[in-house]
Amino acid sequence: MESVTSLLESIADVGRDGQRGGYSRPVFSTAELDLRGWFIEQAGRRGLDVETDRNGIIWAWWGEPQRGALVTGSHLDSVPGGGAFDGPLGVASALAAVDVLKERGVQPNRPLAVTVFPEEEGSRFGVACLGSRLLAGAIDPDKARNLRDEHGTSFADAARANGLDPAHFGRDDEALARIGDFIELHVEQGRGLGEDGPAIAVGSSILGHGRWRISVAGQGNHAGTTLMADRADPMVAAAQIILAVQQIAAKQPDARATVGRIQPVPGGTNVIASRVDLWLDARHPDDAVTAQLVETIHGKAQKIAAFEGCSVSLTEESYSGTVHFDPALQRQLENALPGAPVLATGAGHDAGVLAARVPSGMLFVKNPSGISHSPEEYVEPWDADAGAAALADVLEALL
Repeated sequence: MESVTSLLESIADVGRDGQRGGYSRPVFSTAELDLRGWFIEQAGRRGLDVETDRNGIIWAWWGEPQRGALVTGSHLDSVPGGGAFDGPLGVASALAAVDVLKERGVQPNRPLAVTVFPEEEGSRFGVACLGSRLLAGAIDPDKARNLRDEHGTSFADAARANGLDPAHFGRDDEALARIGDFIELHVEQGRGLGEDGPAIAVGSSILGHGRWRISVAGQGNHAGTTLMADRADPMVAAAQIILAVQQIAAKQPDARATVGRIQPVPGGTNVIASRVDLWLDARHPDDAVTAQLVETIHGKAQKIAAFEGCSVSLTEESYSGTVHFDPALQRQLENALPGAPVLATGAGHDAGVLAARVPSGMLFVKNPSGISHSPEEYVEPWDADAGAAALADVLEALL
């Protein structure tokens, strides 16, 4: 078996971000395309047959593609300045697990596929798990085609430039029928396993979560000639809204709300902005509470904006309700990994999207600090290899 660490080391220089630290690998960037090429090469070395479907998902097959296959995999794109493990750990572990199964002499009684999903993070086009959403019919293809990045490039145009036909985007019942079970291994994005806990956990559920764009409109003007009393400055309102998000979420048990991105228009140093866009991420185990949380934030934002002579609009960009993984499949994972703890996660994953269509489950590998979406994200080499071995145990049991 090629170690997971050696596989990850082979892509360690791809997409390094000298400004933010860590890695920036947005979908269809040079870095992400290089990683897709790396995966195709690694799959070929293992004798897997590779195809890319109409939604841009890569499938590497051990056995003839057919209904009811066992599928595992993850993603290769990243958040801006992300860590080395979020996504690639699951892909590298799946390749290593194939090595383990072959070393054990396993002869699959059904096909096995390793997949790579595009735009899982939503860092370029704003909708997380976009590839799996298209596959599962969880997003309208027209909406997906018309998503635009910060430079105004549409997802349709970016996909077309990389060999896909956007006219064929959308729910793929034939591909879904090929998935008998889907297992995703992922770095743990929290401290559920602790620093000294076991290396592996079985996933139970994913918190309901969504992304909203809050646009604060004011009056653009000259920073030097406009008196303070004459301003309708959306940046001032945006700053107060960001503080209000934190205060509102802190009062709701188990809620998480974050403004992680802010974009002033036009963005000049000596210019009072005419508009400021904020992106809100909100999460809670109860979908009704998430909806109420966002409604409360919106109401407070309207009051803040009005006081500053501005207005606010709220646009939902994506939402995924709380997901509970298939109970029967979860029991099979637990039986294959005796003693492994069971964890819920607050992070979204392709497995959560697919769970609405096919039996899905997850494995988590220990991250000692719990830090993720950051250059400080980390997995010990021995834990990474333990994760690949555990994934192999699960796949063998299911095969």
